[in-house]
Amino acid sequence: MKMNNGIKQKILIILNDPPYGTERAWNALRLAISLASGKGDEVRLFLLGDAVSCAKRGQETPTGYYNLERMLKGASQRKAEIAACGTCLDARGLKDEELVEGVRRSSLDELTSWTQWADKVLVF
Repeated sequence: MKMNNGIKQKILIILNDPPYGTERAWNALRLAISLASGKGDEVRLFLLGDAVSCAKRGQETPTGYYNLERMLKGASQRKAEIAACGTCLDARGLKDEELVEGVRRSSLDELTSWTQWADKVLVF
Protein backbone atom coordinates (compact mmCIF):
# COMPACT_ATOMS: atom_id res chain seq x y z
CA MET A 1 0.00 0.00 0.00
CA LYS A 2 1.45 3.34 -1.03
CA MET A 3 1.44 5.98 1.70
CA ASN A 4 1.17 9.68 1.04
CA ASN A 5 4.02 10.44 3.48
CA GLY A 6 1.82 12.67 5.61
CA ILE A 7 0.96 14.96 2.72
CA LYS A 8 -2.62 16.08 2.84
CA GLN A 9 -4.52 15.44 -0.36
CA LYS A 10 -7.22 17.60 -1.92
CA ILE A 11 -9.87 15.20 -3.20
CA LEU A 12 -12.92 16.00 -5.31
CA ILE A 13 -15.65 13.41 -5.73
CA ILE A 14 -18.16 14.07 -8.52
CA LEU A 15 -21.37 12.10 -8.27
CA ASN A 16 -23.72 11.77 -11.27
CA ASP A 17 -26.07 8.87 -10.47
CA PRO A 18 -29.52 9.02 -8.87
CA PRO A 19 -29.81 8.36 -5.14
CA TYR A 20 -31.36 4.93 -5.39
CA GLY A 21 -31.58 2.27 -8.09
CA THR A 22 -27.82 1.84 -8.44
CA GLU A 23 -25.22 1.69 -5.69
CA ARG A 24 -22.90 4.35 -7.10
CA ALA A 25 -24.24 7.13 -4.87
CA TRP A 26 -23.98 4.88 -1.81
CA ASN A 27 -20.43 3.84 -2.70
CA ALA A 28 -19.35 7.42 -3.45
CA LEU A 29 -20.67 8.60 -0.08
CA ARG A 30 -19.07 5.68 1.75
CA LEU A 31 -15.75 6.69 0.22
CA ALA A 32 -16.29 10.40 0.92
CA ILE A 33 -17.02 9.68 4.59
CA SER A 34 -13.99 7.42 4.88
CA LEU A 35 -11.67 9.96 3.24
CA ALA A 36 -13.05 12.83 5.33
CA SER A 37 -12.53 10.75 8.49
CA GLY A 38 -8.91 10.02 7.60
CA LYS A 39 -5.60 11.80 7.94
CA GLY A 40 -6.72 15.37 7.38
CA ASP A 41 -7.30 15.19 3.65
CA GLU A 42 -9.62 17.88 2.27
CA VAL A 43 -12.70 16.35 0.66
CA ARG A 44 -15.23 18.06 -1.58
CA LEU A 45 -18.28 16.37 -3.06
CA PHE A 46 -20.14 17.78 -6.05
CA LEU A 47 -23.60 16.47 -6.94
CA LEU A 48 -24.35 16.69 -10.65
CA GLY A 49 -27.30 15.58 -12.79
CA ASP A 50 -29.58 13.06 -11.09
CA ALA A 51 -27.23 12.98 -8.09
CA VAL A 52 -28.70 16.28 -6.83
CA SER A 53 -31.69 14.21 -5.67
CA CYS A 54 -29.36 12.55 -3.14
CA ALA A 55 -29.55 15.83 -1.22
CA LYS A 56 -33.36 15.86 -0.88
CA ARG A 57 -34.34 16.42 2.74
CA GLY A 58 -36.77 14.01 4.44
CA GLN A 59 -35.78 10.71 2.83
CA GLU A 60 -37.54 7.71 4.30
CA THR A 61 -35.96 4.36 3.53
CA PRO A 62 -36.88 0.88 4.79
CA THR A 63 -35.28 -0.30 8.04
CA GLY A 64 -31.85 -1.74 7.33
CA TYR A 65 -31.48 0.12 4.02
CA TYR A 66 -28.94 2.88 3.54
CA ASN A 67 -30.18 6.47 3.69
CA LEU A 68 -28.26 9.01 1.59
CA GLU A 69 -29.60 11.98 3.55
CA ARG A 70 -27.95 10.62 6.71
CA MET A 71 -24.78 9.80 4.78
CA LEU A 72 -24.52 13.34 3.37
CA LYS A 73 -24.97 14.75 6.88
CA GLY A 74 -22.21 12.42 8.09
CA ALA A 75 -19.84 13.57 5.36
CA SER A 76 -20.62 17.21 6.14
CA GLN A 77 -20.04 16.66 9.86
CA ARG A 78 -16.60 15.29 8.96
CA LYS A 79 -15.84 18.60 7.20
CA ALA A 80 -16.44 17.45 3.63
CA GLU A 81 -17.68 20.40 1.59
CA ILE A 82 -20.77 19.44 -0.42
CA ALA A 83 -22.33 21.34 -3.30
CA ALA A 84 -25.13 20.60 -5.75
CA CYS A 85 -25.41 21.87 -9.32
CA GLY A 86 -27.98 24.68 -9.35
CA THR A 87 -29.02 24.07 -12.96
CA CYS A 88 -29.54 20.38 -12.15
CA LEU A 89 -31.60 21.29 -9.05
CA ASP A 90 -33.79 23.61 -11.13
CA ALA A 91 -34.28 20.97 -13.84
CA ARG A 92 -35.62 18.59 -11.16
CA GLY A 93 -37.77 21.15 -9.39
CA LEU A 94 -35.71 21.06 -6.19
CA LYS A 95 -35.52 24.24 -4.12
CA ASP A 96 -32.67 25.25 -1.84
CA GLU A 97 -34.82 24.83 1.29
CA GLU A 98 -35.40 21.17 0.34
CA LEU A 99 -31.68 20.37 0.56
CA VAL A 100 -30.12 18.36 3.36
CA GLU A 101 -28.29 20.45 5.94
CA GLY A 102 -24.65 20.78 4.86
CA VAL A 103 -25.41 20.80 1.11
CA ARG A 104 -25.61 24.06 -0.80
CA ARG A 105 -26.51 25.22 -4.31
CA SER A 106 -23.54 25.70 -6.59
CA SER A 107 -22.60 26.14 -10.25
CA LEU A 108 -20.53 24.72 -13.06
CA ASP A 109 -18.08 27.58 -12.48
CA GLU A 110 -17.46 26.33 -8.96
CA LEU A 111 -17.12 22.73 -10.18
CA THR A 112 -14.48 24.02 -12.61
CA SER A 113 -12.66 25.78 -9.78
CA TRP A 114 -12.84 22.69 -7.55
CA THR A 115 -11.51 20.49 -10.36
CA GLN A 116 -8.51 22.81 -10.77
CA TRP A 117 -8.01 22.83 -6.96
CA ALA A 118 -8.02 19.04 -6.56
CA ASP A 119 -5.04 16.71 -6.48
CA LYS A 120 -7.41 13.83 -7.28
CA VAL A 121 -10.80 13.79 -8.97
CA LEU A 122 -12.98 10.71 -8.57
CA VAL A 123 -16.13 10.40 -10.68
CA PHE A 124 -19.06 8.15 -9.82
